[in-house]
Amino acid sequence: MTTGRPALDALLAHPDIARLARALEGTPGKPVEPEPHLQWAAIALTLRLGDDGHPELLMIKRADAAGDPWSGHVACPGGRMDPGDADLTQTAIRETREEIGVNLARVGRILGTLDDLSPRTPYLPPIVIRPFVVAVPSALAIEASSEVASWFWVPLAALREPDAWSTSTIHVRGVARQERTFVYREHVVWGLTERVLTQLLAQLSLTR
Repeated sequence: MTTGRPALDALLAHPDIARLARALEGTPGKPVEPEPHLQWAAIALTLRLGDDGHPELLMIKRADAAGDPWSGHVACPGGRMDPGDADLTQTAIRETREEIGVNLARVGRILGTLDDLSPRTPYLPPIVIRPFVVAVPSALAIEASSEVASWFWVPLAALREPDAWSTSTIHVRGVARQERTFVYREHVVWGLTERVLTQLLAQLSLTR
């Protein structure tokens, strides 16, 4: 697998990613206006070129942790903004480095942002999450922290499979809820992350 700058250039030259980058540059994600009560977070939708020459998205399964509202969820690397972060770009970079050991500032290229999102349930804090779309080289060394139970790559082609999307029963705090889901192998994505993937899929659909 190609490493370093050539691999990043190969990804950026892929027709889907080239058009996606242009779309994100021309139409950045819609930001939420800051309010005093809001907390802020950022995630990184990290894209690489897979062994088959097609783009893939990095996803993680969060470790089970008491008191963590996202415990055990399938997600993208990211987390809350720290007081020391200059902006949400730095939050996405720092959190990705802390969770999976990847320094996006050194090896990646930020292509743009998707729309800011907030939870739709009162069980979660009043938080705004900004998704950053980032390109990285293929041979990425992942060093997962204790916050991450596992990680895996999802081909973007899998996002385009209609059968991967449905409404499923999800149990939250012992209560069964009907949620829109994306399923890849044994992994079920729902909630905020499903909404982020829906945004990404919409952008990819516009680029075809």
